Amino acid sequence: MNALSPGFTDTDLLPERDRAVAAGMSPFGRIGAPRDVADVAVFLASDEARWVTGENIQAGGGVA
Repeated sequence: MNALSPGFTDTDLLPERDRAVAAGMSPFGRIGAPRDVADVAVFLASDEARWVTGENIQAGGGVA
């Protein structure tokens, strides 16, 4: 089983006051779009990830 750990993502759950700080923490200079996280989820659900096992995939745009 694998896990997907999204970082700061542009949803209603991320308060407006935190968005600029969160974007500044990423080397990309932005917060993630829902599509950024969804693409990783689709990969993990695909046959392409058949050999990925027991991993926690960080989808946070470089924010640790």
